[in-house]
Amino acid sequence: MKPPPFDYHAPRSVGEALEILAEAGDEGKVLAGGQSLIPMLNMRLTHPRHIVDVNGLTELATVEAGPDGVLVGALARHAQVERSEPVAAAQPLLRRALGLVAHPVIRNRGTVVGSLVHADPAAELPAVLALLGGSVRLARPGSTRDVAADAFFTGPLESALRPGELAVSALFPALGPRSGTAFHEVARRHGDYAISGAAALVVLDEDLRVVTARVACVSAGPVPAVVDVTGVCGGDRWESADWRGAAAAVQDGTEPEGDIHASADYRRHLLGVLAERALTEAAQEAGGR
Repeated sequence: MKPPPFDYHAPRSVGEALEILAEAGDEGKVLAGGQSLIPMLNMRLTHPRHIVDVNGLTELATVEAGPDGVLVGALARHAQVERSEPVAAAQPLLRRALGLVAHPVIRNRGTVVGSLVHADPAAELPAVLALLGGSVRLARPGSTRDVAADAFFTGPLESALRPGELAVSALFPALGPRSGTAFHEVARRHGDYAISGAAALVVLDEDLRVVTARVACVSAGPVPAVVDVTGVCGGDRWESADWRGAAAAVQDGTEPEGDIHASADYRRHLLGVLAERALTEAAQEAGGR
């Protein structure tokens, strides 16, 4: 398999990259990790006339962890973020999710922001961003805009990124006190895209009663679906909360589709099992903090 012909650009600054992308418009694609773009090119699933290689822009390879959360630059690799202790301390869900992404070889090259822009509803990182209420910063010459996760993912393999824009960073907000997270998924083989998955966030008050409980679902629709189940378990002590009922609410709040890998009913069943497991584990973590 060979890609279609294209013009290759290797800008030496972010400003130059933005100018090239602005001129290319919807005929331009950004090459960062390339773990999704290269296969799509080789299979002729995309036909850009211009490839803009940003791998020389080292200023985009930053990872900053602080009280507000984790800011990941466009060239930060999965492995770089996964192995960072400050990242794990500020937002432990990131490390948990990244450990489920493909294989080490892929994680060594693939980028976090690239995964978000690819917007695959079967991928882990879009679910994490959606669950945490994070955002993606998009730039064009002379301006930037921050797009919240609930507006960023617009459809399968579709995002709010406009022609001529470059996604320069993503923000994953930090957790507050008495909060916990968990991520569970089922795949046919380790490293494959998940047949079904669930990421959970549970926040407790000073009496260790549930204040917030949410689940982000993987492979359960065209975009990462976030289901708020606080109405089922809110106000309950975390040890006695009805996590099974909350998981049933997650099943009721999503519409997974069947394909060659799994039927819709099987995906819904898995989602309930994984949601209950993730909620229970997240509540345990929150209660132990």
